[in-house]
Amino acid sequence: MIQLKRTNSDDKTFQLLVKELDKELAVRDGNEHTFYAQYNKLDQIRHAVVAYLGETPLGCGAIKEYSPEVMEVKRMYVPLEHRSQGIASLVLKELENWANELCYKKCILETGKKQPEAIRLYEKSGYKRIPNYGQYAGVENSVCYEKVVSIE
Repeated sequence: MIQLKRTNSDDKTFQLLVKELDKELAVRDGNEHTFYAQYNKLDQIRHAVVAYLGETPLGCGAIKEYSPEVMEVKRMYVPLEHRSQGIASLVLKELENWANELCYKKCILETGKKQPEAIRLYEKSGYKRIPNYGQYAGVENSVCYEKVVSIE
């Protein structure tokens, strides 16, 4: 049974998964990786989730405050050998629940056009495409989404 652990960016397993993510993104993003990497530092992440099967880490994700009512989904990753098993959906749902528990109204996120599996995940999870926000405004290869997570 898959277990989800709520943690933060000090978690060593979360850090290892993020290093794997960064290696994969460096290949996918190519010359644009440095631009994106500057917005993916771990020092501001206080809410992270790591999925496990027994002692084996299966994937991760995180949220960080974007504004007083909005959390930004960051660092979503499932290693290749564990993909297509619903792990990312479980992690994402846990992050959304956590944001709701913390009284945030919605989650936003940015992903790349070169990550079609991520786009599929977010769209099937109920995220709606929005204009690129903040540092991603005008960035050709970025795609931004939002989802209301508050239960009123």
